[in-house]
Amino acid sequence: MNSVSPKETFIVIAASILFLLFQWLVVGLIPAQILMVVLFNLLFFLHPISRKLAMALLPFVFFEMSYDWMRLYPNYLVNPIDIQGVYETEKALFGITTENGTLIPCEYFNLHNNAVADFVTGLFYLCWVPGPIAIAIWLFFKGQRDYCLRFTWAFLFVNLVGFIGYYIHPTAPPWYAIEYGFEPDFTTPGNVAGLGRFDELVGFPVFTSIYVNNSNIFAAIPSLHSAYMTVATIYVVYSKQSYHLLLVSLWITIGIWFTAVYSCHHYIIDVILGIATALIGVAIFEKGILRIPAINHFFQRYTNYIS
Repeated sequence: MNSVSPKETFIVIAASILFLLFQWLVVGLIPAQILMVVLFNLLFFLHPISRKLAMALLPFVFFEMSYDWMRLYPNYLVNPIDIQGVYETEKALFGITTENGTLIPCEYFNLHNNAVADFVTGLFYLCWVPGPIAIAIWLFFKGQRDYCLRFTWAFLFVNLVGFIGYYIHPTAPPWYAIEYGFEPDFTTPGNVAGLGRFDELVGFPVFTSIYVNNSNIFAAIPSLHSAYMTVATIYVVYSKQSYHLLLVSLWITIGIWFTAVYSCHHYIIDVILGIATALIGVAIFEKGILRIPAINHFFQRYTNYIS
């Protein structure tokens, strides 16, 4: 495949325009989405290799779309929000006894933090999506296109499973309980919480610019931040990558788990359920979905397309 067919050109351009129009008119368009569409089109039309890479990374585009479209019908309209229950459970299971009483780990880190930890954990958290994308690109250029596709689509599937969890059990993050108490306020904006200390250190609103566009603050369970690199690490193992890459992937994964709690964005409970979502989601995808004949055939054709 050396050139883009007229049919492919029409599909990609039409889909790009329709997506941007839908975002603008219905959901709300943000600069990051325009950049995403521009980058995808550049990759698709630039060169045969970059076109194959764009198609391999397409599930990340679907992930962003599906996450943002939850604005259309927020989870807190489906089920009651858990604010106090998860807070009290976290305290009962993981509470830290201090001279000021029992604190949840997030409250403890709010009182005990330092610049080095703030900087390092901020770097870890910046890897939540770039890390998986980097692993996908690595697999692509290593020539393991089948594992690349299995990983990117498993990543999307795990996110969809997590989104279902958001609707089953809407949950406030720990920073909400700490700052606003246990009464739900649907007008509360996204909050950078402990990651604001990283922004102050670097002198640039890195995380502030991200969380200002948070589509739903009542979506802490499961912690998909904790699931993202977990899925990536699973496929590093599946595809039998080098020991060094596995160590790096594990290090980043564990760093993100810790940062989720250190920054007050997630309870330990959220992190555990996020890891479970990754493990269960990948197991269902690999042992169930991919074994459906029609889907297996689709993946074979997909792999051939990007090979």
